[in-house]
Amino acid sequence: MKITEQCVAALTWTLKDTLGETLDQLDEPVEFLVGGDDLLAKLEEALMGKAAGDRVLLQLEPEDAFGDFNDRLMFLEPRNPFPAELEEGMAFEGLPPGGNPDAPTDLLYFVSEIYPEHVVMDANHPLAGIALRLDLKVHAVREATLDEIGKGTMGTGFFKLHLPTDTPASGHDHDHSHDHGHDHGPGHLLH
Repeated sequence: MKITEQCVAALTWTLKDTLGETLDQLDEPVEFLVGGDDLLAKLEEALMGKAAGDRVLLQLEPEDAFGDFNDRLMFLEPRNPFPAELEEGMAFEGLPPGGNPDAPTDLLYFVSEIYPEHVVMDANHPLAGIALRLDLKVHAVREATLDEIGKGTMGTGFFKLHLPTDTPASGHDHDHSHDHGHDHGPGHLLH
């Protein structure tokens, strides 16, 4: 079976930046819903008509991946509302109560820098502004069930953000956090 607009594809990948540094690698196949919310549009476009065993090499510019870096999504917040054990890279769904009233409440914020009295919070995706090179392999393709199509996702967004399970941001509305059943460790950037 070939990949169509509504199917499930089992994929593995290696993701690198333009300097060749590996940002993410998935060795065991994971299922993604093509035609749902799991994959970026350019990636789905490149997968159309592919079958099990096919390989896709793709370069994604920032506008086709996570957009350009937006400095308006960085906020300097008081240190005291945050937990005592605060580390760079930790993620929070929204800012703590009493935070900047101009900051969107429905975004995932990452601790960018920590100072004695302040914390820099960044709502940009960690890969914003970065061109990406993707080496992807199709392992299997099957028809999607009506239930899967109705949900719009297999629960494993390809370019969604993985977060360590001990962060306060698990399970929020913007779907940046999914577990593929493999451990990427702290600081993993993709879903």
